Amino acid sequence: MSRPLAILRPAPGNAATAARVRGAGLVLLTIPLFEVTPLDWTPPDPARFDGLLLTSANAVRHGGAGLRDLLGLPVLAVGSATADIARQAGFDVVRIGTNDLTDLLADAAGFRHILWLAGRDRTAIDHPALAATLAVYASDPLPLAPADAAALRGSVALIHSARAGGQLARELARHGIAPAELRVAAISARAAEAAGSGWDAVAVAATPDDDALIAAARRLAIDP
Repeated sequence: MSRPLAILRPAPGNAATAARVRGAGLVLLTIPLFEVTPLDWTPPDPARFDGLLLTSANAVRHGGAGLRDLLGLPVLAVGSATADIARQAGFDVVRIGTNDLTDLLADAAGFRHILWLAGRDRTAIDHPALAATLAVYASDPLPLAPADAAALRGSVALIHSARAGGQLARELARHGIAPAELRVAAISARAAEAAGSGWDAVAVAATPDDDALIAAARRLAIDP
């Protein structure tokens, strides 16, 4: 028996994940836990910076016209998907974090004044090269409907971020669903940790990208 893979990330990223899940021949559920919307922001003078940090493709998808002023800055991107979206928008991606943000910044030798285009709700970063942070999008939690919460029973939930892990745990608790009724596949160890404990099984992707996440989830989806 194959368990369905529950895609919790918001649109439009969830469509790309859904296509990969279908391509892997697995059953899927699409139950977004967040809604992403653009924020008003004013691009700073790019001459103040020598690099642009992107930790989510949403910064590019929802950054709007202000991104044009920053196209001359070399990009440090977390994950291949973020890097691909940045390239499509015209950015020059010079570093890709294939493990996590800490490793990416550790490999940022030569950068002294980095601008981070981020979400409104984010984990703070303490790094000497990070000169400024601008919120260009918001990712607001969506409450799970009772039917969607019930549909998650017996699934493998795909957790794309630490926020998603925490939100999933809170919403299941609100509906009286025990973690032991689900399995989870997380894109990073931090995302898995944020989801808490008590799950039927947990897997962590080898690298922070959809292909590795789905590969990890596949092992949990196919019951012996």
